[in-house]
Amino acid sequence: MASHKSPTTRRYTPEFKERAVRLVMQLREELGRDHGTIQRIAEQLGCGVESLRTWVKQSDIDAGAKPGVTTADAARIRELEQENRELKRANAILKSASGFLRGGARPPTAVMVDYIDQHRELFGVAPICEVLQVAPSTYYTAKARPPSKRQLRDDVISVVMVALWQANYSVYGARKMWKAMHRAGHTIGRDQVARLMRHNGLRGIRRGAQVFTTRPDKDAGRAPDLVKRDFTADRPNALWVTDLTYVATWSGMVYVCFITDVFSRTIVGWTVATNMRTQMVLDTLEHARFNRGAVLESLVCHSDAGAQFTSIRYGERLAELGAQPSIGTVGDSYDNALAETINGLYKTELIRRRGPWRTVDDVELATLQWVHWFNTERLHSALGDVPPAEFESAYDAHRSTSQLVETQ
Repeated sequence: MASHKSPTTRRYTPEFKERAVRLVMQLREELGRDHGTIQRIAEQLGCGVESLRTWVKQSDIDAGAKPGVTTADAARIRELEQENRELKRANAILKSASGFLRGGARPPTAVMVDYIDQHRELFGVAPICEVLQVAPSTYYTAKARPPSKRQLRDDVISVVMVALWQANYSVYGARKMWKAMHRAGHTIGRDQVARLMRHNGLRGIRRGAQVFTTRPDKDAGRAPDLVKRDFTADRPNALWVTDLTYVATWSGMVYVCFITDVFSRTIVGWTVATNMRTQMVLDTLEHARFNRGAVLESLVCHSDAGAQFTSIRYGERLAELGAQPSIGTVGDSYDNALAETINGLYKTELIRRRGPWRTVDDVELATLQWVHWFNTERLHSALGDVPPAEFESAYDAHRSTSQLVETQ
């Protein structure tokens, strides 16, 4: 038995539709009634009854016999919707290309080709070329051309740059990446670094808003401010700064205390705890004492006016170390600006980028790794773009040389 194709799957030409409607109208006029005419003509022409009913209804609307949207209006609506889609697409293209169009000058062809490659699946080649006023032939010619020496070198150096950027907690901007590339033995210009970072989607971090964790004890006596916002030192272990910050975890709030040597920006002690009691500050001080020595005469340890730093136990521990306490005013971050800076870097470079955090153990392990990187690898602009450990080693070497010259 031969199979018959369903009428609903057929495609009808405009001429066929017009003829079918005309036959329905003629049959209505001949019979003097509408009932049954559509089904009769549909069976005779071999088309779907509902399809023919739709055509007839649209014809009545176009003729003004019934209310509704005419064919001309529907076509105009489709045109407007198409125009709206094209405008939205053009705006999306311009927005995504604003990074290299902002300067006003026409970007290099290589930049345009890279952009089209990255967005052709989303927008299509022809629409992008139309919006950016680039001939499609320019794009296809560039794609067919073998890669230049510059492109080949860029591909190689980009691999190195991405790896180095990721190894440094993905925080460096163009200037520090340029310095880091030179330290790694790669001769490259700063503008080239910035261009390749944009090409590879690499961006430096930005500091977030400051949060205060100082809880002063109004009844406790406070040491004087010996620093007066002068965060400079001529040698290691002359001035330390310390402060607390916090980290939110799934198991509750975690608090972190850092002690930093002002001379070299070395974090000499740190502690992670689930509370803000004085003991965590004492533990941090013991960590710094272990790293720097049991007795450090003429050391000044500066902090804010938090209750942990005005406690008697904290003062006694500093006295054992041979250090003098120094305390800034309440609620004034400038009086402890360097310690606040270390907290901000910690939150920006580690906590916000690697979170969310599950437990205090996760935070502690990550903090250990970050502090080691901070002290031994991170480039500090205040130190001439070298790590703290290298800065102190250079100081010790210079001091040893000077002493040797004096003895001779």
